[in-house]
Amino acid sequence: MNSKLSNPMGEVVVKQPGLFSTIQDFGRFGSRKYGVPESGIMDRYAFKICNLILGNSENDAVLEITFVGPVLEFNAATNICVGGANLSPKINDLEINLNTAYQVKAGDILSFGKRKSGFRSYLAIKYGFQSPEILGSRSWFEAVTGNHRLQKNQLLHYQTSEAINNNPHSTIHVNTDYLNSEMIETYGGPEFAELTESLQKLIFQKKFKVSGDSNRMAVQFEEGFNNDLKGIHTSPVMPGSVQLTPSGKLIVLMRDCQTTGGYPRVLQLSEYGIQVLSQKMPGEIVQFHRK
Repeated sequence: MNSKLSNPMGEVVVKQPGLFSTIQDFGRFGSRKYGVPESGIMDRYAFKICNLILGNSENDAVLEITFVGPVLEFNAATNICVGGANLSPKINDLEINLNTAYQVKAGDILSFGKRKSGFRSYLAIKYGFQSPEILGSRSWFEAVTGNHRLQKNQLLHYQTSEAINNNPHSTIHVNTDYLNSEMIETYGGPEFAELTESLQKLIFQKKFKVSGDSNRMAVQFEEGFNNDLKGIHTSPVMPGSVQLTPSGKLIVLMRDCQTTGGYPRVLQLSEYGIQVLSQKMPGEIVQFHRK
């Protein structure tokens, strides 16, 4: 019998939900033919680091926290790690370090304060959050799981655990340079060659401001181009696909994106490019870089 399944269950009580927080793992694969998005974590690097520090399985579900963090109360002992964006996490009003394992006990409160870097923070918990697994994933996507975002007084279930203070993985090096980078790594997309030569150059020379309309489905920008490309027949798209709309706007599809689209796919972000872009908040500037 798996030892972690024999541990008593604990609950996190959501005292305040914050701006937008969801349970995510790597995502939901094998269901795109039914039009089901992959979903999953936006910043996979931060996700992997947090789970590694706790000695978790690499796909254990975490809480993805956007910009303004929640206030959470634990009702049983466990171990947690917060990584990704620095939103000034605190346990019982004492600020804690990122990418470090901490034990919490019944009654402890985790809260967040002022943003110092990045846009999305991650709360990993020993053995992962135990949200229902649907189509092979615990990731929240409203049309599949019924959960859209964290709600006040909601309960999040987890397996309790003893202290793991001697975990040798807690000293690993974490590179946070990408949180402050504005360069978005890309490849040419399937329709890139159909752009004029001048537009092919301009797309890498121009800087773009992240729009407030951005979310887990897509990142949009305030700037545009003069565009005369015609639409394409409905074709597959995936997280990181960069579409050029008839109005000249670029749209970068992210984890909750649809599975097909009819706009030319002029660029494709690398996994690192998705990681960097996922940590940019509205108003920040980015520039595409061809790998």
